[in-house]
Amino acid sequence: MSTPSLGEFELIRRYFAEASTDASVALGIGDDCALLIPAPDEVMAVSIDTLVEGTHFLPGTAPEHLASRLLGASVSDLAAMGARPAWFTLALTLPEATEAWLEPFATSLIAIANALNIRLVGGDTTRGPLSLSAQVHGFVPVDKALRRQGAAVGDLVCVTGTLGDSRAGLETLLKQEPQSATVDYLQARFNAPTPRLKTGLALRGIATACVDISDGVLADLGHLLNNSALGADLNIDTLPLSPQLLAYAGLKQAQQWALTGGEDFELCFTCPASMQDTLASLPEPVAVIGQISPVPGIRLDGQPVSGAGGYDHFAKESS
Repeated sequence: MSTPSLGEFELIRRYFAEASTDASVALGIGDDCALLIPAPDEVMAVSIDTLVEGTHFLPGTAPEHLASRLLGASVSDLAAMGARPAWFTLALTLPEATEAWLEPFATSLIAIANALNIRLVGGDTTRGPLSLSAQVHGFVPVDKALRRQGAAVGDLVCVTGTLGDSRAGLETLLKQEPQSATVDYLQARFNAPTPRLKTGLALRGIATACVDISDGVLADLGHLLNNSALGADLNIDTLPLSPQLLAYAGLKQAQQWALTGGEDFELCFTCPASMQDTLASLPEPVAVIGQISPVPGIRLDGQPVSGAGGYDHFAKESS
């Protein structure tokens, strides 16, 4: 027997109405607009991410995994700016608004939002092919935001965490690999990215430029370099690879996925070489993978890298 669909207002009342409780929210979900109290002496950072079935996730993906992917990816943009999360809005396009889908989605979304200290303050729902969008808002002190522009010759190129795990997790889903500790770890890295908020905040005053890794470290480092008209020399042996990735894929494939796989949502940043000793005191692990060069382009172990090598949503259409 199918679960009956909920109306829009019943959906909001039942699953999302209590999610906006916070001192910074003068009026939350339920009116035509939210009324929000901005932080004094800070600027607002705003970003939006969208997940579309068949493009960003496989049909049949569990709703709780969609919640964690959507919010984790969106808040990662705030981390890349050194911003403190405050609020987010949510847009859901659903084939059917059933309790069987909405209850695990909402439970996961609110739990993750609470863990990240970000409040849901509004949104929209409509009927159609499954897609989800979240717009996030955060705050950063004036002139303290991390930006893609600012790298200088001689700066170190650094990344947080490990790379390639998310792409391997997707591979295990595509191949319907049997569950194991390794497969579970890699799928969790794909389904539930961890935005590096603590490190993003700690990098204020340390990083000269920063970007989150959504399209692959080669592609996203390329965006950072393009903003400063510089290049980078990388050492493939310094790429941080998890034991689980190496066990599943082997060294060569692990390195390839680390460079181009995308959706790791780690931070890639540059900092002066004089700051290298400071990196060990950051709240999350950091690896130095290269150095900024005055020569444009990216070189891997001295060899030029052709093309960005990352994920491009419109590559097929534009080729």
